[in-house]
Amino acid sequence: MTLSAGAIPTTAISESATVRLIPTAYYKPPVLRALVDDDDEMALLEQLEGLTNQRLKAQRCGLVGLDPRELAFNVWGQTHINAAFAYTRSEGNRFNDASRGAWYSAFHELTAIAEVAYHKTRELACIGVFEDETVYQALLAGFIGDFHDLRGLPDTSPVLAEDPVFAYPAGQALASALRREGAMGLVYPSVRHRGGICLVAFHPHVVQNLRPGARWRITWTGTPDYSVTTD
Repeated sequence: MTLSAGAIPTTAISESATVRLIPTAYYKPPVLRALVDDDDEMALLEQLEGLTNQRLKAQRCGLVGLDPRELAFNVWGQTHINAAFAYTRSEGNRFNDASRGAWYSAFHELTAIAEVAYHKTRELACIGVFEDETVYQALLAGFIGDFHDLRGLPDTSPVLAEDPVFAYPAGQALASALRREGAMGLVYPSVRHRGGICLVAFHPHVVQNLRPGARWRITWTGTPDYSVTTD
């Protein structure tokens, strides 16, 4: 049975430090600067990069499901905010399809770690090699406002299913309906970390006061089990 958007209650949220983890490979100063001698050459390289960079394309002229006027500008971390909405997977994620991304975060670092580790483990399982070490940078963001709240749903609800094959179509349909009604986003129980709480923001402007947090190293050494240390 399809979950009706109108049946989802809202909750007033005031969270100052939700946690999003990104690989440090995407958390670096511009790498092109070392390749050029002056600003003119830098501008030329940036133009070339922009031909294939989804985020820059979104900022310049928008994407099918993303208007450039929605994106963040002149704030710290704008590239990270805009990238979250510009880059998508072909199958989407729990509450966004391939046409438009979303900002996913957690109320606690342990929940964020469990979420990213699940998806990385799934990727490693696809290639059959559980050997990897990735350092993740925590991005802390504040959220204030009324968010639709899924924490009262039963565990058997399709949008909270563990298997993405069943969960993603249901969650994407619900999120699309909510976004059309102007919803800010969703608060929902973490499927990967029992007791954890996650938040998804549907619009870039909802992400406030972004700043860096801790770094975490997640390591796989031959099995799906992983270890976590601070970096």
